[in-house]
Amino acid sequence: MRSKDGEPDHTRLVADADVLATDVLVDDASRAVLDTVRAHSWLDLIATDPLLSDAESVIEECTERDLAIKWREAIEPLVTIVEQPAADHPALAAAYRGEAAHLVSLNERLRSPAAGAEIRAAMDVSVRSPAAFVAVFDPAVAYESAFEAEYPGPDRDPRA
Repeated sequence: MRSKDGEPDHTRLVADADVLATDVLVDDASRAVLDTVRAHSWLDLIATDPLLSDAESVIEECTERDLAIKWREAIEPLVTIVEQPAADHPALAAAYRGEAAHLVSLNERLRSPAAGAEIRAAMDVSVRSPAAFVAVFDPAVAYESAFEAEYPGPDRDPRA
């Protein structure tokens, strides 16, 4: 979705499978990214089924099947699923099809200047590491820009 001025919608973001899995496995910037999403009902986490399956697979490999299943059940209500063409990269497909302004990834190749130039030719999305996203993303600024109203603060418990 685009804002009324034609800019990308800064309330929509994609967390790559590595970020989704890391949120479960390690208390770091990936968790801070997802906590931001979980704390704000107006932020829209975009994903594809293959992206969620990739994260679920990593969680299962690193822990156990039961935790991976519980994670998938918990994450699905929080995401907006978009279609992914078979040959597309899951996170890029989610960002493109979901018109997300932000793509958060641990994949250094996706964050490289060369990839950035190629991605920018196809869509207007910012690709950042979790730490970089946490450092620059301000929920108050995003909310006030998107809704032209004063930021009310978080409206959900990120751990519920």
